[in-house]
Amino acid sequence: MSPTLWSSEAVETVDVHAVKRLMSSGHRYLDVRTVDEFNKGHLKNAINIPYIFFTPQGREKNPKFVEQVSLVCNKDDHIVVGCQSGMRSLKATMDLVNAGFKHAKNMGGGYAAWLENGFVVKKPQEEPK
Repeated sequence: MSPTLWSSEAVETVDVHAVKRLMSSGHRYLDVRTVDEFNKGHLKNAINIPYIFFTPQGREKNPKFVEQVSLVCNKDDHIVVGCQSGMRSLKATMDLVNAGFKHAKNMGGGYAAWLENGFVVKKPQEEPK
C-alpha cells in the first residue's frame, strides 16, 4: 500500500458551509464522537459510531469502527465524517477511505465549527415527568 493512502492528503476536508450544502443534497453525516458527546447535541439525521472510546486507561480506538460503519453505510455512499474539532474525524475518514469508502469526506472544524456558525443542531429533549 502506498504511504500516501495513510496520510491526510488522501482525505478531502470540507468546511461546515460545504457540509451544510452536501447534507441538503443527500450526503449522510457520520458523527464519530462518543455516545455521551453525541447525546448532548448533534446534526439532524446523524449516524453515531464512536471512533475513540474514553476508558479508565485513556483513549482507545474502536477496533470495530470500519465494520460498524459497513453495517449502516455502503462503500458507494456519500458520507461526511465529523467529530468535535475535526481531528478524530480526519483519522476516521482515513480509515474509511483505506477500507474502500470512495466518497468519504472529513468535516473541518467539527461540531464546534458547526455551532460557531449557528447552524441547526438536534439537542436532547427533557423527559416528561
